[in-house]
Amino acid sequence: MEEKTGAVLTIDELALYLKIPKSTLYKLVREGKIPSQKIGRHWRFRKEAVDHWLEDLPASKPVT
Repeated sequence: MEEKTGAVLTIDELALYLKIPKSTLYKLVREGKIPSQKIGRHWRFRKEAVDHWLEDLPASKPVT
């Protein structure tokens, strides 16, 4: 995947980037939990915004 400033990802590309199923990504979009933009029928994601979103997520506690 190209690393460009202002890169825009499709739902398929973002699912691969985040290594999560598309169904989980659609759920995050529906709940407004991930920065996204709907263009017509298609969802698009600015890679930079997603990276910031990831950095702002609270860290998980290790399972003991």
